[in-house]
Amino acid sequence: MKHLSKLLATSDSDLAWVLRLGLHGLRTQLLVALETSANDSGRESCEELLKEIDVLLKSNIPPSKISPTLPMENNSPWEDILEPIPAAQPEKSSQINTEIQLQSEKIQPGIIKPETIELEELKLEKLKLEKIAHSLICDRDISNYIGEYQICSDNDAQLWDEIQYLLLRVPEKIASIRQKKILKLVGEIGVIENKQNLKQLPFIRTEYLYPGLTGSVNAQGLLLSDQIDFDPRLKLVNSDVENVFLGKLVSICLKFIDTDPCLHHALKSVDRFGVRSLQSESEKSKYIATLIERFQRVQLSSDKRDSITALRAKLDLDEAIHSLVYLPPVERYSWWGKLQQEARRTLDMVVAKAREAGNQVQIRPLWGTYADIYTYSKDDLRLETGGIPGEVSACLRVYAKINDEILPGRVLFRAS
Repeated sequence: MKHLSKLLATSDSDLAWVLRLGLHGLRTQLLVALETSANDSGRESCEELLKEIDVLLKSNIPPSKISPTLPMENNSPWEDILEPIPAAQPEKSSQINTEIQLQSEKIQPGIIKPETIELEELKLEKLKLEKIAHSLICDRDISNYIGEYQICSDNDAQLWDEIQYLLLRVPEKIASIRQKKILKLVGEIGVIENKQNLKQLPFIRTEYLYPGLTGSVNAQGLLLSDQIDFDPRLKLVNSDVENVFLGKLVSICLKFIDTDPCLHHALKSVDRFGVRSLQSESEKSKYIATLIERFQRVQLSSDKRDSITALRAKLDLDEAIHSLVYLPPVERYSWWGKLQQEARRTLDMVVAKAREAGNQVQIRPLWGTYADIYTYSKDDLRLETGGIPGEVSACLRVYAKINDEILPGRVLFRAS
């Protein structure tokens, strides 16, 4: 305690500011933990510790409050997430002390409640997660995959979803590293990871996408669950394994369309001339209607013995799923990219059935250099952002040859 007090009282010290910030964060986390741990054996000791922290923070305010700057690596995209607060103006000091006194008078013996903290000790932001979000989108490893991006949330719960939706678009290894860093940073502003407060979406397996938050920010996480039913807009008329999988995957697509304003579509039958934002109610309603209709057609065709009809229906649904895109398109090894690849693998079984019925069938996903594949595609769309110049950014529809009939593929490609 002696050395803590001495360092806290040191004026014009970066280290003193770091310690003070850390104590505030620890204090907030302990207060939140106390609320959810009524019968914990360490509760009494925790309350005493909080009292000691309060004494330290109140009695060791340095006489000179020059805002220090933490030494950080140059050009780090994570710098300035937490900043020291400029000293309060002299004329406001009496008002601040009065607020603290009024708060302390309300505290009952044995009960610890959050106090009004001196304004010069905290920087109050409209959105507590805003700086973390801006640091994420300025990170070069992230911006390579999401392009120029503007935050659009107006509260922290929405912003948490927005941050996580961005991570679902980048390679999973990079997303995992950034997620750990983000969770560490939110802990420094009094926020605790919460793996119980979760929204759930239907899927064929349970898959944890991201956690919720508790503390100074309350937000829900996201879990894919095999216990959740389909989107009510879908009618399951055939419950074989593949139809259940596709129905739940389409349900995920529908939910993200409703919650992520960054989604677009490039579905040729809806609009062949461009990539359209699903913020447009007209585009959204037309795309959703087509997606649902194609899913229903897959179910109906799987009951019939006509393997070619079933194959055509699957190709059309696959196109609709892969035409749900971001700008720039997602990386193939991101969560989104892997989900779409998993959907595309369902083509293998229906192709095998068509071949068993005596048909000659070839399918080819179109990737790589656009100059090498353009003869297999038609009505492609050129992008000016994302991906590698001259290469395919997204394969919207696979190339297929069924007996003597050729069905061209379709891609998004980056201009050279």
